[in-house]
Amino acid sequence: MIQKYRQSFNANFTDELYHQLTQYLEEGYPPIPFRVAETPVFIPTALKEKLITAGNEIIALIKQHNFKELTQNAIPSQWNVKNETGNPHFLTFDYGLCKDGDGEVIPMLIEMQGFPSLYGFQSHLAHAFKKVYSLDDQLTPYFGDLNETSYFELLRKVIVGSHQPHEVALMDVDAPNQKTAIDFFVTAKKLGIKVLALSAIKKEGEQLFYEENGEKVQLKRIYNRLIFDEIGDDTKIFDLSFDPRSELDIEWVTHPNWFYRISKYTMPFLKSKFVPETHFLNTLTYIPSDLENYVLKPLFSFAGMGVIIDVTATDINEIKDPENWILQRKVTYEPVIQAPDAGVKAEIRMMYLWPDGEEPQLCINLARLSRGKMIGVRYNADFDWVGGTVGLMDK
Repeated sequence: MIQKYRQSFNANFTDELYHQLTQYLEEGYPPIPFRVAETPVFIPTALKEKLITAGNEIIALIKQHNFKELTQNAIPSQWNVKNETGNPHFLTFDYGLCKDGDGEVIPMLIEMQGFPSLYGFQSHLAHAFKKVYSLDDQLTPYFGDLNETSYFELLRKVIVGSHQPHEVALMDVDAPNQKTAIDFFVTAKKLGIKVLALSAIKKEGEQLFYEENGEKVQLKRIYNRLIFDEIGDDTKIFDLSFDPRSELDIEWVTHPNWFYRISKYTMPFLKSKFVPETHFLNTLTYIPSDLENYVLKPLFSFAGMGVIIDVTATDINEIKDPENWILQRKVTYEPVIQAPDAGVKAEIRMMYLWPDGEEPQLCINLARLSRGKMIGVRYNADFDWVGGTVGLMDK
């Protein structure tokens, strides 16, 4: 959207350069199973400022003294984990790029999570775009005064804390084989931490251990990438390792409860020009007559699963657990990214780090391009100039 960069990029783009990009990204890592887009998003200053303002409004709500009280029902009783921290270590806010009544590009909040995203990979991706495409050195994916070095220093402070790297592990159900495993491996390479599947961690008393070279190593801190929703009700998986809900001598980064507190559940509490009108379904006093302008979303789902786009009154009346759904005014994405053949829709994720005892800090971003009905990969399988990418801004 910064025209000088967009025009130059499109004029010089070749399929061979894109091939070089994907090769560079995978060098030293397993193949990336998700689609990386051909282009970064060039974020103009005016849009960056709106994104920052929108994020500050959300953070103001999260920092309210009664935020935990407001969101206590967000945590499913079967997934409530002990020893919750005072604040999350990660915040990610997803915005669709739209146009307001004056024709200006405006971000509209789509999703939010108190959960980590691709904090390692996004830096790797930005570096790859700049190197392979020989982009202007003034372009950066970072906010404030951060650069690649200071960004990873901050990430190390948040994830490793006061411990030694070998005492910290990134954990997921089957971490080495997840679709986003490249992010895990980039993070491990930068920080020196372990990448462990849930089953590789064993509990003795209240302590957790993993084995390396025949030796037991005690874990002090877990960089948690485990989403309980992915396990569903199948808790037999904990028979292989440990139950995260038990009493443990471990520090969570970030504590699992924040995944639920900062989520779609939070959106009805936000009133902003950057947030679409959102209601808990069980609080509706009437069904809007213009349901074509709304979308129905389950609170406890991810990657767009279960979302009903073309809502009817019958859909609403058939919901058996309305307290677990939201009705949200639709957001109309504007195809603001100019591909060689047409405009492409975009979503930008603003990614914050919140060190212990400090303030949340906006650090880096993630972007996704789409030509499909929805942003996710499964809705864009047959297109090019779509997929995961990163926003670059003038320093």
